[in-house]
Amino acid sequence: MTLLSTQPARALISVHDVMATTVEPVKRILELLAPVTPAAVTLLVVPGGAWRSADIDWLQQLQHQGYQLAGHGWQHHCEPRGFYHRLHSLLISRHVAEHLAMDAKGIVTLVRDCHDWMRLMGLSPSSLYVPPAWALGRISRVQLSQLPFGLYETLGGVYDARSGRFHGLPLLGYEADTVWRALAVRCFNHWNLMRMGASPIRLSIHPYDLDLLLARDLREHLAAMDCFVSYQDLMPADIALAN
Repeated sequence: MTLLSTQPARALISVHDVMATTVEPVKRILELLAPVTPAAVTLLVVPGGAWRSADIDWLQQLQHQGYQLAGHGWQHHCEPRGFYHRLHSLLISRHVAEHLAMDAKGIVTLVRDCHDWMRLMGLSPSSLYVPPAWALGRISRVQLSQLPFGLYETLGGVYDARSGRFHGLPLLGYEADTVWRALAVRCFNHWNLMRMGASPIRLSIHPYDLDLLLARDLREHLAAMDCFVSYQDLMPADIALAN
């Protein structure tokens, strides 16, 4: 697909679902992203699971190279509860939107546990937290402002919990393992490309995207970008360095 904006194309890159079970496919993604400066690539880390000490060492090495490490839930799996969650699971999230299975207290605990785990593993979490499937769930802005992460990404953009500002940013995704899902994601991407304008566009990459139906789109979009920026580049320095 062709980029529709006449403005210089700036991109934010996030690599989702960095888990104990996805280390090898994530390494393939990072090989694809080798031309991009590490500081402009954010890895979304899922703490739950049987992480090996060698894998933790790998995360530490990546951070030392400049890659940003963000929080991304805890287990990245849940059983849908209630009509909305079941519908969300069917159409979008496929049993990964764990925030939707919790009340506000549970979400607060999960986010804190995610941050604490990263610290315990000798990692320095960035200010960004991305809920699985971009679904924050039933949590208030006041509660978000009291959590250790300062930035929260949703489908529509990034919410700055310290200032209370929402930064609307278009999003591209590539996780499509069926023809119908590929069609839906392509339509979603096309709509986001049309609204790109001068804003940076988010490229959301999942571990197995290179083996799925939109792998060519992913490569084309990466090649079409003029420059890459980090999430922290978009925020005031006091927010970006808060954590």
